[in-house]
Formats: sequence, C-alpha cells, structure tokens
Amino acid sequence: MKLSSKEVDGITIIALEGNVLGGPDASALNDQLHKFTEKRKKNIIVDLSKVQSMNSSGLSMLITALTTMKNAGGDLRLAAASKKIESLLVITKLSTVFELYPTVKKAIASFA
Repeated sequence: MKLSSKEVDGITIIALEGNVLGGPDASALNDQLHKFTEKRKKNIIVDLSKVQSMNSSGLSMLITALTTMKNAGGDLRLAAASKKIESLLVITKLSTVFELYPTVKKAIASFA
C-alpha cells in the first residue's frame, strides 16, 4: 500500500493506493494520523479511489484511524470507494460507522 497526503481548504486528505491489508500499513497510517493530531489537523478524508482490495486487517486499520481522530476531537470520512470496497463496507455494516462520500470533493464539502 502507498500512502500520500495533501491539504485542501484546511482538510487533510490521505490517499491510499494498492492493497490495504493492515500490518505495517496500519502502523504507517496510525503514525501519520498522530502527526496530524499533533499539528491540530483534525479533519481527515481517506481517499480510497486507488485501493484495489482490502481485507479484515485493512478494515480494522480504518476503524483504528477513525477512533484515533474521534479521540483527538476530530473526524475521519471515507471518499471515492470502488463498488467492491463499498460493498465490503456495507456487508460488514461499517457503512453505518463511517461517513462515506462518492467523491473527495463531496467529502470536503461535508466539513463546511
């Protein structure tokens, strides 16, 4: 998995790319989120548009990320998930836990 981030309108966007399988990837994401919270960046969007697949560890990684941000007084939203990833979130009922948006642009607007 590749991870990159940028800021748009005061919102931090983390783009994940490839296969999200937890393990060392989870540590990389968690470390990144802690750096953001230290800088008082509390509104995070995870761009899933380039994620090919995700397993249960990848889902757990997203849940941990959401918990980290909520505990810091912030929020984490998911954007641009493929049909495959979206159906995985629906089947696991995580679509009721995360705020899902069809595009990063709509996710950014949701923070307004």
